[in-house]
Amino acid sequence: MPADCLSYRETNYYSNLISDYLDQKEELKPFYHRFPVIENFEAQINDKQKFFSAEKREVLVKVLEQQYSEIEKGEEVSANIKALLNENTFTVTTGHQLNLFTGPLYFLYKIVSTINLASTLKKQYPNNHFVPIYWMATEDHDFEEINYFNLNGKKFKWNSQQKEAGENAVGELHTEGLEEVFNLFSAEIGGGKNAEDLKDLFKSAYLEHSNLTDATRYLAHQLFKEYGLVILDAHNRELKKEFIPYVEKELFENVSHTTTISTAEKLEQLDYGIQVNPREINLFYLNKGLRERIIEKEGKFYVNETEISWSNDKMQTEIQNFPERFSPNVVLRPLYQEVILPNLCYIGGGGELAYWFELKEMFKELNVPFPILLLRNSALIETSKQNEKRRKLDISQSELFLKQHELINRKVRKISNIDIDFSSQKVHLVKQFQQMYELAEKTDPTFLGAVKAQEVKQLKGLEHLENRLLLAQKRKLKDEVARIAALQNELFPNKSLQERQTNFSEMYLEYGQALIPTLIENLEPLKLNFKILTFGEK
Repeated sequence: MPADCLSYRETNYYSNLISDYLDQKEELKPFYHRFPVIENFEAQINDKQKFFSAEKREVLVKVLEQQYSEIEKGEEVSANIKALLNENTFTVTTGHQLNLFTGPLYFLYKIVSTINLASTLKKQYPNNHFVPIYWMATEDHDFEEINYFNLNGKKFKWNSQQKEAGENAVGELHTEGLEEVFNLFSAEIGGGKNAEDLKDLFKSAYLEHSNLTDATRYLAHQLFKEYGLVILDAHNRELKKEFIPYVEKELFENVSHTTTISTAEKLEQLDYGIQVNPREINLFYLNKGLRERIIEKEGKFYVNETEISWSNDKMQTEIQNFPERFSPNVVLRPLYQEVILPNLCYIGGGGELAYWFELKEMFKELNVPFPILLLRNSALIETSKQNEKRRKLDISQSELFLKQHELINRKVRKISNIDIDFSSQKVHLVKQFQQMYELAEKTDPTFLGAVKAQEVKQLKGLEHLENRLLLAQKRKLKDEVARIAALQNELFPNKSLQERQTNFSEMYLEYGQALIPTLIENLEPLKLNFKILTFGEK
């Protein structure tokens, strides 16, 4: 299968922060610990081995065995869970929301990147074992972000009437109302083996499990169990017990705010912007349909917009008795992850890495090893037919990523039988006016403004004429223009990257069981480039 690649910067879809990170720009080095190259993992292994105790491993394995108790794990997953008891076993982790039916296609890319990195590390460090982890974001409460997926340009939305939807942790939502989504989905995809496989998968995941956590675990497990993916729900009392010292530091010393605020300011000074603004307390209180911020006022702690409150002493008791009720927000979740997992690397999208860059000083203050940060694989999947169309239209792969008007203008200029590029005329005009400036300077400098105005007017006139001629040629070449636009619209739905819009089911309908193995074969996490994959060619 042909696979070509571009740099992330070439795609024009990634921020300067991410592009500069991948280029290892000097000014960004203070914001991360080790860059994701294979030789840097040896030191990371040593750091994590010193930090992560045998007791932590026992708790982790016990929790995972409980969470998989009603699932047929399979040999690969069983072996990976058992291996976590050994001091030479480490994890690589990605995290994702509990999006309905996986949400956008990049869900697959995240997990494939994680599986492939674990495999790559095993080849490089054969005396160690590496387990790919999918961290389910069960404690998130933004229901509107996860209650839909897109298929064939249509939005399939879960209109849950649950009172707590949008207030409680989404993992606890029951799956009521998803039968309606299933029926609409089934009608949309029609028949055939691939369609029937998808219907069975959706039905088993969402109509045969009572809550969103169990449904998502089942779905991800079915897709990736043969690759040994271990799925973790960290909303767990035993795991939260290990986080108690850090919860106390957060509540009584505001450790995350004091350590991240200056880092965020430095990133802003470098014109990278801030992904997350740290609060004074970066914890939620989670209990019985409630997930709300904890705030401190005048020496007491409160749950925002409720009447729940504690004195310092009572808060200490609450933490010890009910650690599961303290839910880290986006600032503290990475810390929680690194405390409870023997983790070496976090794999995420550009937005995720952007907030991790704010956190290094917090990890240093708390003596927790900061993981290697790796940008997940990204890809554009095209059919062999689309690839053939692209070649016939003489569009290079990098040109596909241009804004549509830029792409069309470039192609119209190229295929037109007249030259509609007035760049040379503009250069000539500027040179002519340079002589006029010199003449005005020698005779009467007050004429400089008039010369400038005339130059601007004539340059605008040339530009206007160029645009009119271009428009006329577009009309003349309307068939070619329509084909160019149609191809790009197919590959970039809603003028966005395919992976951010399209659900995996659309690809599964086309490629069936070959989809995930092909991604496993072609996505190389440490290559740090954007892949273009042409399915249907050898």
